[in-house]
Amino acid sequence: MTRGLKVAGGDILGKTIIFAKNQDHAKFIAERFDANYPQFKGEFARIITFETKYAQSLIDDFSKKDKQPHIAISVDMLDTGIDVPEVVNLVMFKLVRSKTKFWQMLGRGTRRCEDLFGIGQDKQFFYLFDYCQNLEFFKHNPETTDAPIGKSLNKQLFTTRLDLIAELDNISPQPRSLSEVEGSKFEDNFEEPKTNAELRSKLANLLYTEVAAMNSENFVVRPKRRFVEQYANSKSWQSLSDEDFITLNQEIAGLPSQLETEAEEIKRFDILVLKLQLAILRSHSSVKHLREKIKSLAGLLEEKSAIPLVQQQLLLIQDIQTDEWWEDVTLPMIEVLRKRLRGLVKLIEKQRRIPIYTDFEDEMGEEIVVELPGFTSSDNFEKFRAKARAFLRSHQDNIVIFKLRTNKQLTPSDLSELESILAESGIGETEDIIRAKEESQGLGLFVRSLVGLDREVAKQELACFISDKKLNANQIEFVNMIIDYLTEHGVMDAALLYESPFTDITPQGPDELFTSSQVDELICLLEEVYGRAVA
Repeated sequence: MTRGLKVAGGDILGKTIIFAKNQDHAKFIAERFDANYPQFKGEFARIITFETKYAQSLIDDFSKKDKQPHIAISVDMLDTGIDVPEVVNLVMFKLVRSKTKFWQMLGRGTRRCEDLFGIGQDKQFFYLFDYCQNLEFFKHNPETTDAPIGKSLNKQLFTTRLDLIAELDNISPQPRSLSEVEGSKFEDNFEEPKTNAELRSKLANLLYTEVAAMNSENFVVRPKRRFVEQYANSKSWQSLSDEDFITLNQEIAGLPSQLETEAEEIKRFDILVLKLQLAILRSHSSVKHLREKIKSLAGLLEEKSAIPLVQQQLLLIQDIQTDEWWEDVTLPMIEVLRKRLRGLVKLIEKQRRIPIYTDFEDEMGEEIVVELPGFTSSDNFEKFRAKARAFLRSHQDNIVIFKLRTNKQLTPSDLSELESILAESGIGETEDIIRAKEESQGLGLFVRSLVGLDREVAKQELACFISDKKLNANQIEFVNMIIDYLTEHGVMDAALLYESPFTDITPQGPDELFTSSQVDELICLLEEVYGRAVA
């Protein structure tokens, strides 16, 4: 109220959004405001959240320049998608660690507004009051990404290995021996298997080791202690019944273990290879795409051949990029591939607490100006995007842009060339390019979103999905809409399959049209297209 930007000749606080942590926090802020400014009680500052009655009416009032409220206290509702050009003050009163959400919140203040401070005095900037050091965090952690939603990697690994054991048992159901494993370190260093039986034994060894390392006194594990103790016995893994598989999936998978953790890249590579082995056993149509992913990774590893560790496996790396290696490939061969390359994938460049109410007088320290890399106004950035789209579409003969248009795997050198192209063209500033990389999760994805995917290539990517199925009219229309989207936008988030216009065909999206394995295949295809625009 004293330091915020004012309007109406400096007499009234300009439109302000306070980002609160939760509903109780928002209520407390409103209570303290009303206590300190009783003359404005109930009108000047209002809570606008999903729990607020007539919230849209309040938003409409807030959007009007001369109408109250002037302060909107929000919990998530105004973080994104609200366009109020008159907003000149943002108050971050909560911790934010999602890069996407952080930039979206800042975007509430970047809208241009003419004559806001008087005739000819347009809005040129806004104030951000950050009480939780979010600016400092994103200044020093510019590469922070959002946390994934869904099953953890550890749980995915556990359930996928369990599925693979089940399929192997279906092939050869007789009981198998299991070696006792000592120690608390994750042991994925058994000898390379030569048969499916050996592979099954080693998979079971890994899962047994993980369960045996679960601490039954851990508060998460304790409710499942009966199941943990059962499968911490190696004999339980020699012959698993259908009931065992259900119990392990529902009661054990995802529980914390005291095994030494491994790098995320290694876990993701393991999941990729395990899914390929599973797809081969099930004769699933996703085999081709999973295989191509591995071949693409091998190509990226080959570029690191100067590194001794890579050099040691160079022959295998080169072999698996050939079609001949994959002819009559066996599960043990693929397991050897996984074990020898899993440690190398890291070399590929990546791209409820009780509230405490205090009763002491706040002391405002001196303001600290934080330079935030990559920040540029929305208007300027949209101009940059438009210029970049026009420029890139007129230079589609460039080899890197051609690779993006035709869904070829990018390399780090390709990304460097893209950055040089944009910088040397003069269509934007360095800050624009930084923001493009931040918002699109990489420059390759940014450029792909502008130039799109060649329609014939998009059709080819979906061809294998269509070829071995008899699709009805709704299914064909659904697939064609995916092709249309990829042609226009280049990549597609699988979550969009559950939104309009796809849900205009069926309310439940793909789940109503396809089997679960077919939906998985579609998602796998979209991930493949996405992954090739990332080096």
